[in-house]
Amino acid sequence: MAGKKTSQKWKFYEVKDGKISRKNRFCPRCGPGVFMANHKDRWTCGRCGFTEWKR
Repeated sequence: MAGKKTSQKWKFYEVKDGKISRKNRFCPRCGPGVFMANHKDRWTCGRCGFTEWKR
């Protein structure tokens, strides 16, 4: 039997000076709790497909 996958939520946050901050932004359509993927030229939501192009 394969082992259980561990949660990867720790990748979305970082700690600076004892405070926790988010690395990526939330999707404006889906709301808080749904992170957008940071690509080289755009921000993309994996849930609804919303894309914001970087300038």
